[in-house]
Amino acid sequence: MKYTKLPTTNIKVSKICLGTMTWGNQNTQEEAFEQMDYAIEQGVNFFDTAELYPVPATPETYADTERIIGNWFQKTGNRENIVLASKIAGGGDYTKHIRTGGYTKETITEAIEGSLKRLQTDYLDLYQLHWPSRGVNCFGTRDYPFKTASKEAENHLEILETLNEFVKNGIIKAIGLSNETPWGTMKYLQTAEAHNFIKPVTIQNSYSMIHRAYEYGMSEVSLREDIGLLAYSPLAQGVLSGKYIDGNSPEGSRGNLFPRFIARYMGDASLVAVKRYHEIAKKNGLSLTELSLAFINQLPFVTSNIIGATKMSQLKENIASIDIDLSDEIITEINAVHADIPNPAP
Repeated sequence: MKYTKLPTTNIKVSKICLGTMTWGNQNTQEEAFEQMDYAIEQGVNFFDTAELYPVPATPETYADTERIIGNWFQKTGNRENIVLASKIAGGGDYTKHIRTGGYTKETITEAIEGSLKRLQTDYLDLYQLHWPSRGVNCFGTRDYPFKTASKEAENHLEILETLNEFVKNGIIKAIGLSNETPWGTMKYLQTAEAHNFIKPVTIQNSYSMIHRAYEYGMSEVSLREDIGLLAYSPLAQGVLSGKYIDGNSPEGSRGNLFPRFIARYMGDASLVAVKRYHEIAKKNGLSLTELSLAFINQLPFVTSNIIGATKMSQLKENIASIDIDLSDEIITEINAVHADIPNPAP
């Protein structure tokens, strides 16, 4: 395994982060335990979860993923060996079974206290805002939603002031953002600096070979402001594993069970790009999964690559990608496809 640190901290994290959003839905607790056992054996010390998980989010399964992780900590005693990240869900129709409204001192406090109880821990290494409550172009929305976005932005001062108190009390070690924009990220950074608060050190946004929009604006923010990307959906919900090529839809796959979650990655241009990336992988003796993850692992603005798997065979391949070094020639070939078909997935 390779390691780095959460920017501006002494918190050492593996470059591969174990994503957990399928636990409690596609994966049972027993399967989740097996994944965590294997991951830690391979040197993965960074787990990412959220109060929202598992996904798809439902009232019946709300926060079951955190409960599973908490049960594993209780069984194994491994809490001190893991850098644990969780998130507070944003407002909106998708999360109205959790709470309504945006981020306030009350909602943040409620969310943190709930996560701590479920995770059976008294602290969180990284706490993140799952997505902006003002409405932005994420989750498959390519352009800024002028008509539906709130005219009022989040109360950045109240949010940071609240999180800063949890940091002072030792309940949170670091804070991060998720699904944010350059403007939103800079607003948090500027507010933190102006009031001498702890600043966000990571941002968890979607990034894959067919969705490299992070490079337009956000990558410079990462590099110049020292806020690292935690890349999620690096395989584009499995599309960049190659299993959906030529119209395939394997039984039990996420695309088969929840087609709306992969729809953004299944446009005509995306599928053409995926086939071309697949050819590059085959030519160089790699699987498409290996190529896709190894490309992200070497990017200078990436702090950790969040992988997720429903099967142990997938998990093993994903984690092993950290040992693959792509040559300059392979990266040039990847970038040539990107130049021809830039960001086909919104």
